[in-house]
Amino acid sequence: MLSDADYPGNASGARRAKKRNSGEPPGDGQTLRSSGRQINVRVKRTNNPPPGQSKRKATDTEEEDDQSEKKYRKCEKAGCSATYPVCFASASERCAKNGYTSRWYHLSCGEHFCNECFDHYYRSHKDGYETFAAWKKVWTSNGKSEPSLKAFMADQQLPYWVQCTKPDCRKWRQLTKEIQLTSSLAATYRCGMKFNNIKTEGPDQCSQPEDLVRGFSCAFDTSCFSSAFIQLDFAFCSVPGLCPYFQPFYQPNECGKALCVRPDMMELDELYEFPEFSRDPTMYLALRNLILASWHRNCKEVLTSQKCALHIIVRGLVRVRCVQEMDRVLHFMTRKGLINTGVLMVKRPLLPERYRSKNVIIIGAGASGLAAARQLQNFGTQVVVLEARERIGGRVWDDTRLGVTVGQGAQIVNGCVNNPIALMCEQMSIKMHKLGERCDLFQEGGQVTDPAFDKRMDFHFNAILDVVSEWRKDKSQNQDTPLGEKVQEVKKNFLQESGIQFSELEEKVLQFHLSNLEYACGSTLDQVSARSWDHNEFFAQFSGDHTLLTKGYSVLLHKLAEGLDIRTKCQVQSIDYSGDLVKVTSSNGSQWTAQKVLVTVPLTLLQKNMIQFNPPLPERKLKAIHSLGAGIIEKIALQFPHRFWDGKIQGADYFGHIPPSPDKRGMFSVFYDMDPQGKQAVLMSVITGDAVPAVREMEDKEVVDECMKVLRELFKEQEVPDPVNFFVTHWSKDSWSQMSYSFVKTGGSGEAYDILAEDVQGKVFFAGEATNRHFPQTVTGAYLSGVREASKMAAM
Repeated sequence: MLSDADYPGNASGARRAKKRNSGEPPGDGQTLRSSGRQINVRVKRTNNPPPGQSKRKATDTEEEDDQSEKKYRKCEKAGCSATYPVCFASASERCAKNGYTSRWYHLSCGEHFCNECFDHYYRSHKDGYETFAAWKKVWTSNGKSEPSLKAFMADQQLPYWVQCTKPDCRKWRQLTKEIQLTSSLAATYRCGMKFNNIKTEGPDQCSQPEDLVRGFSCAFDTSCFSSAFIQLDFAFCSVPGLCPYFQPFYQPNECGKALCVRPDMMELDELYEFPEFSRDPTMYLALRNLILASWHRNCKEVLTSQKCALHIIVRGLVRVRCVQEMDRVLHFMTRKGLINTGVLMVKRPLLPERYRSKNVIIIGAGASGLAAARQLQNFGTQVVVLEARERIGGRVWDDTRLGVTVGQGAQIVNGCVNNPIALMCEQMSIKMHKLGERCDLFQEGGQVTDPAFDKRMDFHFNAILDVVSEWRKDKSQNQDTPLGEKVQEVKKNFLQESGIQFSELEEKVLQFHLSNLEYACGSTLDQVSARSWDHNEFFAQFSGDHTLLTKGYSVLLHKLAEGLDIRTKCQVQSIDYSGDLVKVTSSNGSQWTAQKVLVTVPLTLLQKNMIQFNPPLPERKLKAIHSLGAGIIEKIALQFPHRFWDGKIQGADYFGHIPPSPDKRGMFSVFYDMDPQGKQAVLMSVITGDAVPAVREMEDKEVVDECMKVLRELFKEQEVPDPVNFFVTHWSKDSWSQMSYSFVKTGGSGEAYDILAEDVQGKVFFAGEATNRHFPQTVTGAYLSGVREASKMAAM
């Protein structure tokens, strides 16, 4: 093997070979010795030059040969297009610059460093070794990859690239090595800027050619950047004053949080959308994490790729690639409703034209319909919302007649961490009241149940449900049974096997917990599936505080509705999707046509065929519609002249009522204090289970009288005044609801929610809480279903 010095492609080696041959030429086949190695050289004899010209012509010929035979070593990286690599490091006095080196180290097609600069940092006797060694300690404690010299070069030696901020320029410039890139510099940089001063010499620095060679396209060695990318501006999530309910990233050893991602792993939909990053997701994860962190830092303004680009602080041409990819990633996350969502109103479309449908009709102005309409309009789609009622909100209806806002429908947010309801409250600067955990149980007669006693029965109740969960593991859908029957069966077996006998009070406390279960399901337990009653618990749920929206949900929905084209008192009668366009007809004969239609009506209206579809809906969807139940709960709210309960409940947000008998367990099981600040005297309670049909036949005054009997029993030691105002809900009689929320009937399964969410022929789409398998029965689930369908339409 030839040494580096004698390598034919080395110009200095070639010159030394010439000098060795400048003496008396050897004869044919004679052996020349160099560095102890034999090189066979065959020399052709020529006539001597004329006297007087020999020295000059020989010198000229040697210089011409030096120029013609000067060699450059190409980068050996497969696919690298750099013909003449240039060393960016210039760390060693012997740096090859753009000349010859024994080896080029490749970072990208436009970024290489030479072997001399490698030795400068890598060899322990060289000046740069201490700098490299100190960096290795820092990298080892924070980085994910090995502290290689390539990683050091990328992290410490590559120059920064920055883009001119003038709209008519936007050229990329390479900063000198002494300049550190910051977000503020990136936000203000203009061509010709040096440090923090603008060059005054020269006419217009923006007219100079761009530093960047636009042709670079080969892959970057992102293994050098792993640590930098994963931690790229990651400190956003710990900014003081950040809403505590914003936790978009899983922490180590954490799992099971809704709308949360691992910062070091791509989700399935991300892999589908960006398959080119599946092998090495480093760059994508850096951009996605940066976008999520930036959005949660300020969710009150539209997040743009320009804003995000300011916080990409990484050396080398990889920054240029990141900025170029930013639009794609940001558009994807916007379309999915992960950012630029909620009550934002935009001045220009958030998505490019290819993501926009020409027009969409949305049937229903509840939470799901308004969410979809807001998203689609922000994307740039023309949207018309048709609502049968005279008001918006659907099953959200807030009443303010009692001096405070009381939701006739939903008003509580169950789990605020990453909940879009909490996001909208943050956008509107609305404070939510955190509900405490304390709930004293009062017996009729006024006695307060011992908390230890309540805790013991709560344990037994949950143990019964755990046994039901074990039972269903190997049961098919055909083996399903009503939840009420299964609970009684498990309880009976437990009492027989343990020899324990519940006391009368213990039985009553158990009935209280069963009434809460009926509240959660929205139905009597003899209709609910024992196999699938809590099907959504298999998915990550919203964690954190349970809160009361003291201003109600309506204020959020009205903000969502601002600027939307909503036609109230439009009762849709039929949807014809047999042609290229979908035709929607109302009961008064009015017609609308659109490319797509989104149906967000309550489940009951679909079950009763209140809307005629042409052609009829697929049998699979019809079966799913009828496999779910339409749950009903009712509410009663009472306003009093003073807060008679304060002394007894001692600041708690609610208190429980232990039913005197099983047939009374659905009547007013929990009372909520609707003014946590203590200024207004308003209590609200719920009617669930078998009590619902009984109340349906009663006059409102009769329901109030029954409620007052309970309150006077619970506060028997004092005089309870008559209410000065009240309301009783009648959702079961509401023509355009006829229900509260859905549940899985006996023999059904959670898969029905997914089937309901399926579109028909890419023309008719469905949203609402009954189409959200992960978060059914909630305003959050309804809202997210609307966001989901808007994303689906945009993707098509």
